Amino acid sequence: MNTLGTGTIDHPVTRDPQKQDLTMNPSLTDTPVPVNVDAIESRQNRNHAMQLIPEALARAHMHERLREAESERRAHRLAAARRMQRRAERASLRARRALAMAVMQ
Repeated sequence: MNTLGTGTIDHPVTRDPQKQDLTMNPSLTDTPVPVNVDAIESRQNRNHAMQLIPEALARAHMHERLREAESERRAHRLAAARRMQRRAERASLRARRALAMAVMQ
């Protein structure tokens, strides 16, 4: 049987005595045990980090979308450059043919 209780989301059960929430176990509050400030600070930091997870996920999602958009823009620029190169090559061939026709006559 768990002697520490079942715990809650805000106060999870832990085996580490420095991180135990004394209000969850009334038997521990009978003895004058000083509350560990580091444990409270650690819990607050964890809660703060948990609250920032959606923001971090959104930031990662936006970063991925921006990377995809930049990749797509590069692909479009490359395709346009290849089209212009083919067009320039065809114009060059037409100019050569026209010059050759002019020289032959």
